[in-house]
Amino acid sequence: MRSVVLLIAGLALAATGCGNETNPGGSGDTDDRLRDRTFQSTSITVDDKPKALAPRTKVRFQFTGDGRLIADAGCNSMQSPVNTSDGKLSVDSLSMTEMGCDAPRHAQDEWLAKILQAKPAWQLDGGKLTVTDASTTLVLSDATEADLALEGTRWTLTSLIQGDTVSNQAGMEKAYLEFAGGKVTGSTGCNSLNGPATVSGSSMQVGPIGLTRKACAGDAAKVEQALVKVLKGTVNFSIDGSQLTLNGSDGAGLQLTGKA
Repeated sequence: MRSVVLLIAGLALAATGCGNETNPGGSGDTDDRLRDRTFQSTSITVDDKPKALAPRTKVRFQFTGDGRLIADAGCNSMQSPVNTSDGKLSVDSLSMTEMGCDAPRHAQDEWLAKILQAKPAWQLDGGKLTVTDASTTLVLSDATEADLALEGTRWTLTSLIQGDTVSNQAGMEKAYLEFAGGKVTGSTGCNSLNGPATVSGSSMQVGPIGLTRKACAGDAAKVEQALVKVLKGTVNFSIDGSQLTLNGSDGAGLQLTGKA
């Protein structure tokens, strides 16, 4: 999926080349009516004509409590801090996971990334969110999601928790966890991981965690250290819709977004 990552970078450069140096800002710039809400598409038109999506896919926008937009169109997840002032959805450094997709869903990733980079207009009317750019109108409805199951879901890392602080680290979107049969497997974004994870109620006993031996540096090393720090001993967990929160015994934790 390198082409998608390069596309996003290229669009950001194009915006800079047009002389727009506005910084979309962070958590203080997201309308409170959108925070902690998830919307999924009910209709899409391009040049006033209905647009068909790939089978069994929808566009989904999740606005987090800390001021980020997590979006997907059926395959990869993309996210960024979002500024919703002036009636625009303005994203900053849009990052994307790199899962392999078939051609139709790959094209949808690129299409959705272009829309978000274009700073589309938005309007909220109760549970209906309308997002428009020069040619596209997305109508999305508030989605009251059933909680995803812990097992059978790929959980992609979105935030690190330390006490009352929630932070993001470059490259964390490459890290993911999967739980099944009393085990946890996945990736730190640098190394593959696996180990026992015995679930009992809302907690699990985890570890020891085994890792492959690729040398990690910089941000990748920080993400790996933070992830492995939580996956040790008694870990409490909670699932709210598509969000999984893991809390270790020392105040460190993880937030992850799931896709069945």
